[in-house]
Amino acid sequence: MLLAVGRRPNTDDLGLEKAGVKTDKDGYIQVDEQLRTNVSGVWALGDCNGRGAFTHTSYNDFEIVEANLLNRETRSVSDRITAYALYIDPPLGRAGMTEMEVRTGRRPALVGKRPMSKVSRAVEKGETSGFMKVIVDAETRRILGAAVLGTGGDEVIHSILDVMYAGAPYTLIQRAVHIHPTVFELIPTMLGELQPVGSGH
Repeated sequence: MLLAVGRRPNTDDLGLEKAGVKTDKDGYIQVDEQLRTNVSGVWALGDCNGRGAFTHTSYNDFEIVEANLLNRETRSVSDRITAYALYIDPPLGRAGMTEMEVRTGRRPALVGKRPMSKVSRAVEKGETSGFMKVIVDAETRRILGAAVLGTGGDEVIHSILDVMYAGAPYTLIQRAVHIHPTVFELIPTMLGELQPVGSGH
């Protein structure tokens, strides 16, 4: 059995109080959207700032600081879309909001879901456990979030994530021609079967 009870930043022995760097009640270093601390000339990147706690978000922290500090670009943590993978069997790829978060926000949304047992590539590989799900804003038609639990899910999610970053409507994926047989090719089919969130889908 694996029990995860959260994370604790390893900041209590850094002498932050001597430098005047503020932390929150859990020990995370407080930063603004450009990852600056309250002390001029001090930035906090990675797990210690509580803004991601993944290898990919930590590296993106570096890219944000580098862009703002050295290249005079304006980049921000708020530009980042939550995305991660769980390397379980089958793997899970996640991006953006969950259906529960969309419901809590009470925004009109559409959801599409397809079991991996109806994905030709998954059937061909004999790996039919899992499902794909996409949630779309009913008004803007932009993708709010997605999950792919199944073979290749940790890779497939990137195609959806890129469309989310582009701010493009879901129809961009739906109308594209994708290679057969792949897992991703069934996402356009799923997007053609969207139902209102809360309709029992």
